[in-house]
Amino acid sequence: MTDSLQDRILAEAKDFADREIRPFAAVFDKNQGISRDLIGKMAERGYLAPCLPRLYGGLELDALHYGLFTEIIGKACPSTRVLLTVHCSLIGETILRWGTMEQKNRILPELAGGRRLAAFALTEPGTGSDAKNVQTLYRQQGDHYHITGKKKFISLGAIADLFLVLARGAAGEVTAFLIDRNSPGISIEPMTGLLASRAAYVAAIGFSDVCVPAENVLGKEGGGFTFIVNTALDYGRYSIAWGGLAIAQESLDVMVAYARNRKQSGRPIHTFQLIEGIIGDGVARVEAARSLCMHAARLRDQRHEDAVIHTTIAKYFASRAANRLASDAVQVHGGNGCYDEYPAERLFREAKVLEIIEGTSQVLQAVIAEYGLRKFYAGPSIKSTSL
Repeated sequence: MTDSLQDRILAEAKDFADREIRPFAAVFDKNQGISRDLIGKMAERGYLAPCLPRLYGGLELDALHYGLFTEIIGKACPSTRVLLTVHCSLIGETILRWGTMEQKNRILPELAGGRRLAAFALTEPGTGSDAKNVQTLYRQQGDHYHITGKKKFISLGAIADLFLVLARGAAGEVTAFLIDRNSPGISIEPMTGLLASRAAYVAAIGFSDVCVPAENVLGKEGGGFTFIVNTALDYGRYSIAWGGLAIAQESLDVMVAYARNRKQSGRPIHTFQLIEGIIGDGVARVEAARSLCMHAARLRDQRHEDAVIHTTIAKYFASRAANRLASDAVQVHGGNGCYDEYPAERLFREAKVLEIIEGTSQVLQAVIAEYGLRKFYAGPSIKSTSL
């Protein structure tokens, strides 16, 4: 697809977001749910599958334009952006990469058209970053598998029609299963009282001896962690990197607008040097995050061997930048920053979760350090000679 066509899709998406998403973001947050009407409108435009091939009903955006698309949606409403991260990246792209032809032909058009929504069921009550140690179990019986366990903090879980579930076998191997919501033995408990993603239909999902046909295994049996999880988290981290940039940019936008219009001692607060310092630092962090996201995009479009680590670096930095910018936006707003009539309060809450999902900042920091220790090692250090 030509860049001009992709740029036109982005322009249309921005107009759509400004009309259909941004004005209602606070309402979605308070109502604890994105409107199903909005999801339907996004499906009609292909916005639930921006990076999937047109063969399956997607928009076939390249990595860079998909990132920019994610930023547009994420600036308007972080919870709506979750549809892209989970439904499209974690599920859609992973099925595209590892699914059988039958699975792709059957499932991807339904995901692209919004006829089915999908959720990624990895996290459990006692298992988060140590994804290899999932406690949900499976056993094989003939040409079926039986799944028992519980998942928690599953975005879109309350409304998803399809779950990509990771479970552990008797020998400790992890396998991925595609499980229909209506399968007997599934229980769904919507989660409330959340700090962020309140409108993203987060839920706990129970599986009680759920019977799954063998054709619903995604990838090879035992390859659920090495292939499915690692692939899905890479796709998810790329989406979250741009989601972090989106919150950082939106936080900068709202703090600049507020600083130019709010007056103290008879003058706009942006004229005070300390406020200028906050805004100056914010501009630098946003530009740095954008550069890292765009660099990761270029490497992904080139299928470069370093694309995964640079995606990780972009996610790590952009999520931290989002937290700093959102916190500074609250500070610039003063008391109004703690009041939900202003977007700074919601952005502050939404930013924090980005340092936890798809790899905590601490886990990613260790991954990046390991990369740096290999890449930048120039041999044994040379001691200085005493004079």
